[in-house]
Amino acid sequence: MPGPCSVEGMQQREISTYEAVGGMAFFEGLVSRFYEGVAGDPALRPLYPEEDLAGARRRLTLFLAQYWGGPTTYNNERGHPRLRARHFPFGIGTHERDRWLVHMRDAVAAMDPPPEVAARLQQYFDVAAEAMRNRE
Repeated sequence: MPGPCSVEGMQQREISTYEAVGGMAFFEGLVSRFYEGVAGDPALRPLYPEEDLAGARRRLTLFLAQYWGGPTTYNNERGHPRLRARHFPFGIGTHERDRWLVHMRDAVAAMDPPPEVAARLQQYFDVAAEAMRNRE
């Protein structure tokens, strides 16, 4: 699970990354920017069988929000994420992984979170993208 952030005040309390970035609006913006890149990427677009990416956008938004400390809507609607199992039917090699990371890194940069949050997000996305790779 991701680490909390500290907030200065009369007493210090730890807040989730979800809170540190301002909640759901951050993740909606992040995922929207990410899918703008995916929609026009010939290496990635075939991995999304739905013509309309709205469902994929919603699922990723809910997953990321939950992972980083937000509401548990993703689990309530879809159960355990089972990320490798859900992605296994799609051929994800190093090229697809790298293209996915290009778009996610661009989305994080565009959202301009605090540097420590950006670093935490990038570290997670690097590990997660590699974990989804299922082809050489």
